Amino acid sequence: MEKRSFQPINVLNVIRGFQHPEIPHHITPYRFETRQGEKHRIAEIRQVHRERVGKAFHYHFVVKSAEQRYFHLVFDTGPLTWNLVQEVDEELFFS
Repeated sequence: MEKRSFQPINVLNVIRGFQHPEIPHHITPYRFETRQGEKHRIAEIRQVHRERVGKAFHYHFVVKSAEQRYFHLVFDTGPLTWNLVQEVDEELFFS
């Protein structure tokens, strides 16, 4: 993942230390904010997968916001940063 092409974001998330039914994923994002000041509350996590990149992992999330918009977010465990990869078009993603 080339960092220069993806927008950095601030994310409020929980990193789970043990299994708990109310925290569905090891890393669970709840809301995020872009540099432009847009704030989005995550209503649903649609997809999650993890991939190894060098010595780090990238956690990929496709999330649905409270405004019914879909986003692809990536958490990089190397520098511990979040990036907004793209806003996903619902018709293309779910067809």
